[in-house]
Amino acid sequence: MEIRKYPDPVLKKIAQPVEVFDEELEKLVRDMFVAMHASNGVGLAAPQVGVLKKVAIVEYEDKSYVLINPKIIDRKGTQEGEEGCLSFPGIYANVLRPLWVKIEAQNEKGELQTIEGEGYTARAFLHEMDHLNGKLFVDYLSSLKRNAIKKKISKNTGGHF
Repeated sequence: MEIRKYPDPVLKKIAQPVEVFDEELEKLVRDMFVAMHASNGVGLAAPQVGVLKKVAIVEYEDKSYVLINPKIIDRKGTQEGEEGCLSFPGIYANVLRPLWVKIEAQNEKGELQTIEGEGYTARAFLHEMDHLNGKLFVDYLSSLKRNAIKKKISKNTGGHF
C-alpha cells in the first residue's frame, strides 16, 4: 500500500461516506495500519492511499482509533503546534487547531462511537479528518509559507509536480 505524496490530485478530492461494512473494509483498515507503522506515522486517511472513502486511523500513546464517517460534535479551546504529514515527507509547519474535540464515528464493524481527544490527539483526529474533505495542513498556512513549501517539494522532486 503506497502512501500518495503531494501534489497527487487524489489528496485534494473529497472522500465518499462508507456504506458497506465488510471484510474488504476491515482489510483496508488493517492495511492502513501496516502502511502507517511502516512510515512511522501517527495517523493516515484513506485518500492518502488512493481510496476515496471516509476512513481514517490514528494511533497515539498506545491507543488506536478507527474513524469511519467521522463528524465533529463539539470543540473547545485553541492550540498551535507543529504538524507534519506522510504525504509531505520532511515538511513541518505550525497549525492552529482546537485544543479539545468530540467526534462521532463508526468503527470497522459499523458500530457508532463517541471519541474525545485533547492536545496532540485532537490535532491528529482533525488532521486526518481534513484529509477526508480534501483539505491539507498546508492549506492553513499563509500563501507565502505555502509557496515556500511548494518550491521545496519541487526542488526535491527535480522540478516535477
